[in-house]
Parts: sequence; C-alpha cells; structure tokens
Amino acid sequence: MSLLVIAEHDNASLKTATLNAVTAATKIGGDVHILVAGSGCGAVAEQAAQVAGVAKVRVADAAHYADQTAENLAALIVANASGYSHIIAPATSNGKNTLPRVAALLDVAQISEIISVVDADTFVRPIYAGNALATVKSSDATKVITVRTTGFDAAANSGGTAAVEALAAAADLGQSKLLGRELTKSARPELGAAKIIVSGGRGMGSGENYHKVLEPLADKLGAAMGASRAAVDAGFVPNDYQVGQTGKIVAPQLYIAIGISGAIQHLAGMKDSKVIVAINKDADAPIFQVADYGLVADLFTAVPELVAAL
Repeated sequence: MSLLVIAEHDNASLKTATLNAVTAATKIGGDVHILVAGSGCGAVAEQAAQVAGVAKVRVADAAHYADQTAENLAALIVANASGYSHIIAPATSNGKNTLPRVAALLDVAQISEIISVVDADTFVRPIYAGNALATVKSSDATKVITVRTTGFDAAANSGGTAAVEALAAAADLGQSKLLGRELTKSARPELGAAKIIVSGGRGMGSGENYHKVLEPLADKLGAAMGASRAAVDAGFVPNDYQVGQTGKIVAPQLYIAIGISGAIQHLAGMKDSKVIVAINKDADAPIFQVADYGLVADLFTAVPELVAAL
C-alpha cells in the first residue's frame, strides 16, 4: 500500500503543515510518497527527502506549477493517482482548495480534517464545530483526505533518505492565473505555527486598545497575536488574525484569551491548546469552561500588571 502526501511549500522551503500530514500518513501505514509540484523547487524536494518516514519524493517542476493553482495541481494528482490507496494533504487553504477537486475527478468522497487514524479505512473527524467527533469508514478504492494539522505532531524533518524522482508535468489547463499576493509581514511568529498566542476579543474596545494593551505582552512572551471573529468584524485587526472555525485552527503550548467571551466558533479553533489562560471581567463567560487558568478582572488593569511582572 502506497500513500501520496501533497507537499505545501513556497518553492523554497517545505511548510510545517506537510510534516503533520506525513505523520498522519505513517499512522495509516504503507509507503509514504511526497508530491512536490512547483517551479524551481529542487530545494523543497531535498528537504522532503530528509523527512522521517518518507520512502519517495516525486517532483513535478514546471512554470505553470509556480503558484500551485488548484486546477493544475488537481489535474497532476489525478494523472498520477493510480497505485495510491490514500491521497493526503494538510487542511490548509491550499489543501481545502485542491483536494475536493481531486475527489470529484476520481468520483470518491473526501474525508475532511481528520484528527485521528483508527485503521486504513477508518478515521475520526470533528463535526458541529468540534462539539462531537464522527468516526468515518470509507470503502472507496482511493481515500482522499485532508488532515487537521493540530491533530498530529510534525514528522521529524531530518533523518530520512527518500529517493527523489522527476515526474512529468501535466498540461497547463489555463483555467486560473495568480495576479498577485498581498502578504502580511511580521517579526512575530506565524499564527498557525506559534507556540504561544495572545488573542484579543470584542472586550478590547478598539483597534488602538488591541495593539496598545496586547502587543507589549506578546513582545514579552515572543508570541503570535490572534483575535476572535468579533474583534475582526469590528475592524480592530485584519482577518488573518482570526482564530476559530472560520479562521485559523491553532493548538499552541500556551493560548492567552483576553477579552474573549468564548463563542462556540472561537472555541472550535483553539480548545486543543495545551494550556489556556483567560482574562475576562465576566465571571460567567464561556471561555472559563475550557480555560486551565482564569482571571476575572478588568483586562486594562490586569494585562499591564502582567506585563510589568514579566
């Protein structure tokens, strides 16, 4: 049995989410292959070959894979799907964009955002915003799966000795074209991979308060900054700060929720954090039900005191 993991990368380096997907693949069992599709992506292939548990790296290097558009990538995957029992990708924006196309072209059901592997045919995935877990068994000859990265540890990125082979590029479908990217640049850790996250909610009151109160704490802790949907909708911070069911799913070592009531959609995105600290003046806020440590206090007093103590 062979499994194909779709690499997520920027043509220069392999993204950590791929390592989580590799771990899921190794739990299923069989020979794990990684598909690297890109342009000038030789360095990514070399990194992928060093990942523990990987038997082979297949590289499709062509100009029309530079931006890894879902249409071209899905066509490449389907053209090379024969012989693979499972096709796996991280449940990131790219994975969610590409794999449903693959499943449709293969005429199989997709199994989305698994967090656990029971056996080669059976998987566990959250439903109802994480309030229930569904055990799903598939009889499809090819399982198309996205992996919730918080559910699996990252595979070791060294120690592997996988063979690297070139793969013929599929035709450029020309159905979409990337016109440009607007990237948020920050000296802080990337939200999805951060070990510590400081998040603010509607209780911050304004974007100015959000930055004035939370940034010193994040700087002291070396943390990424997040936000609830309410804070994003209020315009306090950009959408890429959002943690929750409709934002980023995170599971850091430490998650500090400040002025966040704990709506179910937000909890779905952070409740797997190892330690959760909540600061809120409402003692009945739902966030305290999942918090390991809770402080009922005015955040505008408590947070500066915490920063001073650090």
